[in-house]
Amino acid sequence: MYTTDASGLASTRAQLADPKAHIILPEIISKEPLGPLVRHGDNQWGDIVRWTLNIMIIAEEMGVTSANVDEMKNSPNPEIQRLLGVSGEYGEMMGLSKDWAYNIIKAVGNYGESFDRNIGPDTPIGLERGLNQLWNKGGILYAPPFR
Repeated sequence: MYTTDASGLASTRAQLADPKAHIILPEIISKEPLGPLVRHGDNQWGDIVRWTLNIMIIAEEMGVTSANVDEMKNSPNPEIQRLLGVSGEYGEMMGLSKDWAYNIIKAVGNYGESFDRNIGPDTPIGLERGLNQLWNKGGILYAPPFR
């Protein structure tokens, strides 16, 4: 038996000679928030990293994907317009281009796309979303509005 957080267990299992011979029990006995960290004192970089994660979560919630991001630039939804740099000055406020969030979504997708591609059920790590699902799908993941 081995214990750690679910992502650590899944990562370790994926590296074993026969990953299918090992199971991860479904019970969650603790929750540890894992996320990006930056060096203390670099507030601009901290804002960029934090808002990169937030825009990926917002994009998933709003249905913006790497496949439809170009089409979504024409959305009448003002939050999507701000998110993709069609309106507002949000990128410039962080020293970035107006379309910084668009570029991230176009390159790596929304949070769900990135999760599925890198650690999701169809990868060697094989994690289910669980509590890491969006709040409106039974999880605890949400981001502040992009206004």
